[in-house]
Amino acid sequence: MIATAMLLATTLSAQAAGDVAAGQAKAAACAGCHGADGNSANAAFPSLAGQHADYIAKQLREYKEGTRANAMMAGMVASLTPEDMANLGAFYAAQAKTALPAGGQDAELLALGARLYQAGKPDAGVVACAACHGANGFGNPGAGYPALRSQHAAYTELTLKGFRDGARANDANEVMRQAVAKLSDEEIRALAAYAATLH
Repeated sequence: MIATAMLLATTLSAQAAGDVAAGQAKAAACAGCHGADGNSANAAFPSLAGQHADYIAKQLREYKEGTRANAMMAGMVASLTPEDMANLGAFYAAQAKTALPAGGQDAELLALGARLYQAGKPDAGVVACAACHGANGFGNPGAGYPALRSQHAAYTELTLKGFRDGARANDANEVMRQAVAKLSDEEIRALAAYAATLH
């Protein structure tokens, strides 16, 4: 009985881990927006390379369920099975993240972003992003916090504003909605610009 339970646990764990090769085959349909290896060349679409597998699978599931609203993505995930989602997560997690080109950013904006990211805004009750997403933006897969490093600033800015303004509400226990509720547009822009420099 113990051996059966261990075998079942191992099997479920393997299924949850996903299959990289199967994920690569499914990812062909995603390449137009997210890049063949998950490094998107278009700042309107997030890079998925190096993102945590479970986080990707969760987002895909929530697009399909409608708890994360996006008409384009809802259409893309309509036929995906939970196994497909796990496989896509495994594929993208296995891809090397390409650092975004440095330079050309506003130094004052980056400095503001660095302060907010690393130390928060204690007087307003805003927690440091680094507390959950890590000092270098690698995230925390066990807790479900995504990697932010080298993500397109435009995408991160849109995401943070979505949480702040209520357009996005698929964060557990409203963690992100509370985290950004008291941030101005400039502060969000600064955080997004800074996160893009992390690698």
